[in-house]
Amino acid sequence: MSDTGLKILIRSFSYKKRTLTDDTGHGIGFVFDMRAVDNPGRIDHMKVLSGQDAEVKSYLEEKTKMPSFLDHVKGLIDITVTNFLERGFSNLTINFGCTGGQHRSVYMAEKLAAELSKRHKQVMTRHNELPEVEGRITVPQFGGS
Repeated sequence: MSDTGLKILIRSFSYKKRTLTDDTGHGIGFVFDMRAVDNPGRIDHMKVLSGQDAEVKSYLEEKTKMPSFLDHVKGLIDITVTNFLERGFSNLTINFGCTGGQHRSVYMAEKLAAELSKRHKQVMTRHNELPEVEGRITVPQFGGS
């Protein structure tokens, strides 16, 4: 696991509810539009679920192009993380947006965080549209360099 000073913040959000802001002073970072993937929130019984629920995960992995989307994002982020580490950067922010900020964007933020956490210590997620849930990662505000 990399023990570097690079802090990686991964956020999910709703395009309908939020304009992204930069808490770090290093720019807003990547913004991926998850509306390109079919929305499980359009299925009545999944509307109340989130991208953290097993049924939503299964739907996204088995019935959409999400696995391919994830693979492409991972490739791009791996290149960026390597470059940022080589150049001594301290912050990387990655944002995933969808219509409600509940299903697709949450799923992608969780999946990418899990992958990056295998190699990097300072990976955190923030789900802007989900209510506080016990066990959810709470992210401190990054500041400084």
